[in-house]
Amino acid sequence: MMSAHKYELMFIADPELDERGLKKLTEQYLELVTKEGGSFDEPDYWGRRKLAYEIAGKTEGNYVVVKYTAEPATSDELDRVLNLNESVIRTKILRKG
Repeated sequence: MMSAHKYELMFIADPELDERGLKKLTEQYLELVTKEGGSFDEPDYWGRRKLAYEIAGKTEGNYVVVKYTAEPATSDELDRVLNLNESVIRTKILRKG
């Protein structure tokens, strides 16, 4: 892994997801990172919070933040598949340093 970078992923999941469903959803996507040779820190579950504005008819969401290291292509794929999931309201991936 020569061009791996550090990233921070924040995503907002459907507020209807319970804790177990949210963890399962998170693990499902982080598996993509490890499968491609990357690594991640323990996910930080912020819990259910009010959104600043309505997104897709939702006024609340479950916030999850994860720091990970991966190739840029893996990060792009992670963003792509998260955006395809109807349980994910919004994603933001930031490259760190």
